[in-house]
Amino acid sequence: MSVGKSGGKSKVAGARDLRVKVKKAGKLKHSSQLWLERQLNDPYVKRARELGHRSRAAFKLEEMDDRYKFLKPGQKLIDLGCAPGGWCQIAAKRIGLEQGKGRIVGIDLLPVDPIPGVELIEMDFMDEAAPALLTQRLGGRADGVMSDMAANTTGHKKTDHLKIIGLAEAALEFAHTILAPGGFFLAKLFQGGESAALLAELKRDFVTVRNVKPAASRPDSSELYVLATGYRRKPGEAGSLSIGSSQDDSA
Repeated sequence: MSVGKSGGKSKVAGARDLRVKVKKAGKLKHSSQLWLERQLNDPYVKRARELGHRSRAAFKLEEMDDRYKFLKPGQKLIDLGCAPGGWCQIAAKRIGLEQGKGRIVGIDLLPVDPIPGVELIEMDFMDEAAPALLTQRLGGRADGVMSDMAANTTGHKKTDHLKIIGLAEAALEFAHTILAPGGFFLAKLFQGGESAALLAELKRDFVTVRNVKPAASRPDSSELYVLATGYRRKPGEAGSLSIGSSQDDSA
């Protein structure tokens, strides 16, 4: 495989088209060639490298928190599907982890390079032992449960949507066992018609529920996030606590 720059004319007179082109070589599939070309030309990927972020996903969390202010100093957080660590990096800065404030425990079935102050677990979250281990490592109630988990896509839209809904539902079930009153839940979804039951549960148990499409998400992707804040499940329900009054601010 070789990588070069196209020298074709741009729409701006006298300018060069600096878009990186990937020449097919060896056994590289066309789909892989397109993916690599997209990565090389993605401005968020380039910016992530410049800033030392683990992934472009860091900008998604950064943007959502800039808008809705759910990350606060001293929080205790769980990050599900944390590889390669972009969300942990942003969250660590915003809760003051380097100053000894708060705690973050992340889990992924893939290995994640160490992040100062972050407790990392290499395990599939769907392993039946994972929830208890996460709870033990966090050492108490969580102020937030974040999930950027996504199963490998099949290319079949409905199947992929059902798989990610299943992961979000599992993340929410775990959140009910560990969230502190007023806590938040953030999870990745795909746009589709099978999320109604999940959203109804969130609206029942949280003060505010929003669907968010960060600018850092690729425009051609059906990816979106659901952000639920103000956990208010009543005492005794699934072992959870709650406070707050009802409000629905869906977007």
